[in-house]
Amino acid sequence: MAEEISKTKLGSSSTAAVADSAAAAAATNAAKSRWKMLWPNSLRWVPTSTDYIIAAEKRLLSILKTPYVQEQVNIGSGPPGSKIRWFRSSSDENRYINTVTFDAKEGSPTLVMVHGYGASQGFFFRNFDALASRFRVIAIDQLGWGGSSRPDFTCKSTEETEAWFIESFEEWRKSKNLSNFILLGHSFGGYVAAKYALKHPEHVQHLVLVGSAGFSAEADAKSEWLTKFRATWKGAVLNHLWESNFTPQKLVRGLGPWGPGLVNRYTSARFGAHSVGTVLTDEESRLLTDYVYHTLAAKASGELCLKYIFSFGAFARKPLLQSASEWKVPTTFIYGMNDWMNYQGAVEARKSMKVPCEIIRVPQGGHFVFIDNPAGFHSAVLYACRKYISQDSSHQEVIPDGLQLV
Repeated sequence: MAEEISKTKLGSSSTAAVADSAAAAAATNAAKSRWKMLWPNSLRWVPTSTDYIIAAEKRLLSILKTPYVQEQVNIGSGPPGSKIRWFRSSSDENRYINTVTFDAKEGSPTLVMVHGYGASQGFFFRNFDALASRFRVIAIDQLGWGGSSRPDFTCKSTEETEAWFIESFEEWRKSKNLSNFILLGHSFGGYVAAKYALKHPEHVQHLVLVGSAGFSAEADAKSEWLTKFRATWKGAVLNHLWESNFTPQKLVRGLGPWGPGLVNRYTSARFGAHSVGTVLTDEESRLLTDYVYHTLAAKASGELCLKYIFSFGAFARKPLLQSASEWKVPTTFIYGMNDWMNYQGAVEARKSMKVPCEIIRVPQGGHFVFIDNPAGFHSAVLYACRKYISQDSSHQEVIPDGLQLV
């Protein structure tokens, strides 16, 4: 399977300062290597590392039939000219976006896939083969997740947090020299994709939002129940944990060597016993569990965005509904029939949108519809992108069996 890892090379320098810095870095790396040898990963409280994430990703994607290229795309140490520092860290080292690319036949449209909160690009493992037959598929780990760089996350506002993801994605796009692509985002990734398309519509052909977050606001009718719940002691505790940025990943890390067992119980239940669609095979379950554990247990970074984007109850602090009239990119919403993320938000957004908009519901699918019902999901994506992948328009308006247009 094709594989490519891009690396920055330190140029030669005649200055003693650079030489000393390089020597110090080499000594530090050597010390870390010796420590790893003396203290194997299996004996650490949190048995994971970035290397383990990439290795788990390779094992998961090894079940695919389509060749792919994996690379670490250098996006620099910060966005040139930006007044918002979304790369705050103790150093100015370059950051990288972990990327996998599945090339299709010449002339195929490019589909860029962005994962949701607490996930990474490997969650689309059941979709790459099918979609790569019609698209050039590129999937990324957002900054601070998966196998991408995990800088210190010190954003203090919704605006700064949005910039962390939008600007890092734009730097990635520049590094990949992409334009005129279809952008697909799931859940929180849908929120990021929509915000990116609002700021950079010139690069996005079509927007596909899968179970997208960000449409519900506390002003919605639902918030009345939430207000009452917050008044209870349980609600007060949960709200405090939310505002304190207590994430599910912290629980996984806190359990140390027992963390993999917790993740295994979750994946086995969610995509096995309690699946609303096609159950994972034993091999898929084992490989996905291993992969999910390592992505969750690694250093906290992008996950800390949660409280700045949403208030307790997953209500957006800056709802996408507020900007629906400003959208300039044709959009398709895809929801599983059993998705807890309510599709009614998309219905309300469509009323204000001035661009073409479709809403598709997929049977036998929950929030992870692309895992629950991959065949139905692929049909929905192909239908959403029909004008870009087919020269024959005679059947373009026929919705595939089982799908529901809202």
